[in-house]
Amino acid sequence: MDMKLLDILVCPLCKGPLLYRKNEKELICKADRLVFPIRDGIPVMLEDEARKLPPEEDI
Repeated sequence: MDMKLLDILVCPLCKGPLLYRKNEKELICKADRLVFPIRDGIPVMLEDEARKLPPEEDI
């Protein structure tokens, strides 16, 4: 994942910052509790492709 890209990416819903999980290849929006996948090095920033972060999963 390109670190310059990470600096400019925001959540498509709330425009908030994203947390990068390198090992899981995910970007997380804490405010919306959504997890966006990274496929082949490309972040998939679509709400329909995101999964809800369960309350028991620690960020």
